[in-house]
Amino acid sequence: MMRSTLLRQVSRASATAIRPPTFTAASRLPIRNFSNATPLREKSASDDAAEGRHDEFSTTGKPGAFEHEGQFSRTDNTIRMPYPEEEDLPSSKPVQGRGGFHFKRTLASFSLEGRVGVVTGGARGLGLVMSQALVVSGADVAIVDLNKDEAQKQAELLMEHFREENPGATEVPKVTAHYADVSNPDSVNSALEEIISSHGQIDNLVTSAGFTENFDAIEYPYDRIKKLWGVNVDGTYLFATGVAKHLMARKAPGSIVMIGSMSGAIVNVPQPQAPYNAAKAAVRHLASSLAVEWAHAGIRVNCISPGYMLTALTKKILDDNPELAAKWTSLIPQGKMGRPEDLMGAVTFLCSDASGYVTGADLRVDGGYTVT
Repeated sequence: MMRSTLLRQVSRASATAIRPPTFTAASRLPIRNFSNATPLREKSASDDAAEGRHDEFSTTGKPGAFEHEGQFSRTDNTIRMPYPEEEDLPSSKPVQGRGGFHFKRTLASFSLEGRVGVVTGGARGLGLVMSQALVVSGADVAIVDLNKDEAQKQAELLMEHFREENPGATEVPKVTAHYADVSNPDSVNSALEEIISSHGQIDNLVTSAGFTENFDAIEYPYDRIKKLWGVNVDGTYLFATGVAKHLMARKAPGSIVMIGSMSGAIVNVPQPQAPYNAAKAAVRHLASSLAVEWAHAGIRVNCISPGYMLTALTKKILDDNPELAAKWTSLIPQGKMGRPEDLMGAVTFLCSDASGYVTGADLRVDGGYTVT
């Protein structure tokens, strides 16, 4: 019965003619015609003059018509700042008052207790402060640097500061110093073997070894370009792959944080530094690529891109080139350079479980420079 009723309904529906919709004149959309209609009034000579003045601001204007043309986005090829030799680099100091007991509530997932972190370039500047951030957060740390003596001094200072700021602490993080030329595969492998022998494992890596210098691209000595790329790009790659192999062999998760720069996304002015900018762009995309490649193994790879940071070396540069401070800060929305300790929270976050679902990210710590 139901089947016959259904068949009748289908037959009746198929026999019904489908009429196309009809449109009335009122329902039609108006048609807009575009034409070179006659203006309401004829253009006067003053209108032509005003239009001509505006044209000067466009590509129809003559080059150099205004003094300000491009002045905020030009590099100055007279600025030349080679990176200092190792013996001329200023020493850094651990940050004071950052590692004591506190009673402010925070997420337990930020803790790095029970983990071992490796920081390349960890004896000075940003690397030293990020080493301290890991120590304060409970990790044992291996400082890797080209200057083994400086690394040893800073390792002892970090443990000393931890004891001072945590009186009565029963456990003090272990901080060791290791030599490596990060651009040399044999040196990198030797350092990693030494670290694993000393600490038993590696859980976090921060690739802070790197440097910048300023030469006009045409005049840049090629041997210095190779050295710059060797430290900034090759060194990052070699340590990252070495630690990843170790983590995969252990079948353990881990977090790798590559230190890039806002220079990987913008072009700094007025100092010329094309090879450095390109190197940091490579580091940023290397982090993204390895994040995808190693996600299956539970290895997260992220990048921190600092802006202008007032390190000991930056202070030395500004002493020699005092006009740069005003030019740099004029382009930063916050109007100020950052301090190395402004990176402590960022590196702790990316190394810890608090960022467990963050990989392939570029965390820019630049006062807003790259968004303007």
